[in-house]
Amino acid sequence: MKLEVKPAKPFSLELEGLPADKSLSHRALIFALLCEKPCFVGNLLMGADCLSTLKIVKTLGLKVQKSKDNTLKLTPPKKFLHFNEPTKPLNCNNSGTSMRLFSGLLSSSQCQQNHYILVGDKSLSQRPMGRVVKPLAQMGAKIHARVQNFAPLSVLSSPLKGLDYASPIASAQVKSALLLASLQAKDPLNFSEPHLSRDHSERALLALGASIKLTPPKLTLEPLQKPLESFAWHIPADPSSAFYFALAVMLVPGSSVLLKGVLLNPTRIEAFKVLEQMEASVRYEFKGQMGAEPVGDIYVKHSPLKALNLSQNTASLIDELPALAVAMAVAKGVSVVSNAKELRFKESDRIATTLANLEKMGIECHALEDGFKIIGGSLKRPKEPLESFKDHRIALSFAMALLACGGDLRGVECVSVSYPNFLEHFRHLNS
Repeated sequence: MKLEVKPAKPFSLELEGLPADKSLSHRALIFALLCEKPCFVGNLLMGADCLSTLKIVKTLGLKVQKSKDNTLKLTPPKKFLHFNEPTKPLNCNNSGTSMRLFSGLLSSSQCQQNHYILVGDKSLSQRPMGRVVKPLAQMGAKIHARVQNFAPLSVLSSPLKGLDYASPIASAQVKSALLLASLQAKDPLNFSEPHLSRDHSERALLALGASIKLTPPKLTLEPLQKPLESFAWHIPADPSSAFYFALAVMLVPGSSVLLKGVLLNPTRIEAFKVLEQMEASVRYEFKGQMGAEPVGDIYVKHSPLKALNLSQNTASLIDELPALAVAMAVAKGVSVVSNAKELRFKESDRIATTLANLEKMGIECHALEDGFKIIGGSLKRPKEPLESFKDHRIALSFAMALLACGGDLRGVECVSVSYPNFLEHFRHLNS
């Protein structure tokens, strides 16, 4: 599918109905399996990745009922920590979160020896799983990957021991996989990472009654002695999805946007903080809590941007770095991003794909092994269509980039992974 974009006129937009947070949606479904009584979840993201997780938890025994207001009633299996053994592979499709979190959850059991096969699409099958497989194996997990630690994964649930683990990378998926595995282990998990990655899993476990001690970037989790407390959550808007409209404001002088009901977790709004460092006008208004997560509004107003060097907290920016690269393309000066090698192992090599599109738009830029360098200038209408490379973050970033100058973007259908109603919202900027 090709998206045709016209240069945008200044806009002032108040935006509700942004996509629900993807990370919280995945975790709500998984943690409901570990409760004793039904849980209720409103505004679950129905993007492709979360639908993969939804299908898997239903296969494992979670009963899902939808009410008239689209709230989901999630009823766990009758016998605590007893999951159905599937008769065919569990398909994670393109969702790395699904594969890594389920590899942890399903590896560990004090009461079952079920066999699970976790598979994915071609893209997911080329993404490294060793970062999860290796520490799980240290716990005694019977988990096997294809040569060089790629999916499919074969998992035989079994009793696991505790683990003292210093992760070489800051990764919420690695951390979450080990947390889920440790809930049924014999001994505690002592975990540390170079710096704090997204902390939704540990926040949720603390709120739901697990015995967990947090001293970021370290934590200690004791095995579960009883089911997690049931919960009723209304998933707030995803700050990663909201950020694309903040980017649009930076590309169209005279514009502003009010983003309503957004998750304000500090590990998730780092991209907005980077915009502030680039001298953007950003204001936050706290509105309340969803469990252990803060929620509120974000107001962004156009201002000229200046370049910056970015090497800290990149684990909290992996999803937004392509969009930040577009902002850097119109900033005054030379921007450098480093310590972001994880970009090469997402749905696409996001260093290569981001720079390929920027070059088509007349921006001088250079790839680094763990990031990129961008010389700020002005975005020009590309002579040939930009490509999504089947990566939703690339598609979303460059749909917004084209607002500055107009042009075409091919393969935009992949935005359904995280932003099913993107084209509806995009029309507010490009009708």
